[in-house]
Amino acid sequence: MTPVVLDATHDPARKSWLLAANAPATDFPLQNLPLGVFRTGTTAPRVGVAIGDRVLDLRAAVEVGALAVRPLLAEACCAARLNELMRLGAGPRSELRRAVHSLLADGSRLASDLAAKERVLHAADEVELLLPAEIGDYTDFYASVDHATNVGSMFRPDQPLLPNYKWMPIGYHGRASSVVASGQCVRRPMGQSKPASAASPSFGPSRQLDYELEVGAWVAEGNPLGEPVPIADAERHLFGVSLLNDWSARDIQAWEYQPLGPFLAKNFLTTVSPWVVTMEALAPFRGPRPTRGADDPAPLAYLDDPGDQAAGAVALTLEVRLASAQMRERGIAPVRVSRSDFGRMYWTLAQLLAHHASNGCNLRPGDLLGSGTVSGKGKDERGCLLELTWRGKEPLSLPTGERRSFLEDGDEVVMTGWCERPGAARIGLGECRGTVAPAADR
Repeated sequence: MTPVVLDATHDPARKSWLLAANAPATDFPLQNLPLGVFRTGTTAPRVGVAIGDRVLDLRAAVEVGALAVRPLLAEACCAARLNELMRLGAGPRSELRRAVHSLLADGSRLASDLAAKERVLHAADEVELLLPAEIGDYTDFYASVDHATNVGSMFRPDQPLLPNYKWMPIGYHGRASSVVASGQCVRRPMGQSKPASAASPSFGPSRQLDYELEVGAWVAEGNPLGEPVPIADAERHLFGVSLLNDWSARDIQAWEYQPLGPFLAKNFLTTVSPWVVTMEALAPFRGPRPTRGADDPAPLAYLDDPGDQAAGAVALTLEVRLASAQMRERGIAPVRVSRSDFGRMYWTLAQLLAHHASNGCNLRPGDLLGSGTVSGKGKDERGCLLELTWRGKEPLSLPTGERRSFLEDGDEVVMTGWCERPGAARIGLGECRGTVAPAADR
């Protein structure tokens, strides 16, 4: 694993000439600099960097001469998606981070160039944020042992975890074409379901729509078909992370998942937050992966590496908030329903990627890996309604007196995430939100 390196871009004492970037609660201080794709009006999509309450237009910064980087990197900054930056790898990405940091830090010439600032900066609330990359493939994992244990307990009380769980990361191939950026509505899916009391299945709108709180990891450099990625090299193939909501229709899933796993219950929509927090920005928040239980097997050699043992975990706090249509009508803010710690995942991001490529599967720049639902041991750490309401038996109570076992039409789910640690500047992932719309007319 590439050593975690801290440099001047992580210095918590450094400030930006953009005052909003220095606010203690901002997700996007000078030490973060996440990358994404945006557009204004009818302009073509372009790559940007979030800084405070502004978006830095990298194409414009190159064109006005404010961002001085090598031609190959400048060309990638002028692309319409992050894929070109992703394929360049960690070295050019770090070079870009340092250049943008210098451009936005106190003392930069850009601070006093009013014409250039007008051209390269946009108010964040005036741009449309898009999917950050063209996603060739999307794979979703099941990396939280607490989530796997909770769900297994509902269906297999005598054996919550299947025998393979602690030996390898479990995953399934999702649908890349239905991954959307935060803010797009969630159309309630149609599908087959069969309640235990019914003699035969029926087709109709899902009655058990759920969210899943996850982290999405974006692939940087790919690997040739037939060539595995050693775990010691896996981090080099990771670009950064976003929030991810793996919307799930639990009643459809319960009927269809055997013997081949999820299909229509999950491929109707996946939402990601639009800003990608790079692996470099996460460096101050890395730490040892969680200690395994005394009876747990050690990872097989292809999933084990001293660097990953020492710094494979990411101290990332995740929250889910929920608001019903009635709450919004009455001006009631979304209420927090769970908070969990990504640093406690059983399998690390490097292990997910190394396992995925261990058979020679060729990953490509822009591919997306979902962590699986991030849950903890406490009830308030459960990352989906299936767990939180224990399969609907323990409904949530909302401030309006409404109760929820699963999502109703008009419900809005808002996911947030942030890293904070003494001696480091707090950084955030922004928001991943979606509102449930009624099923389409048949």
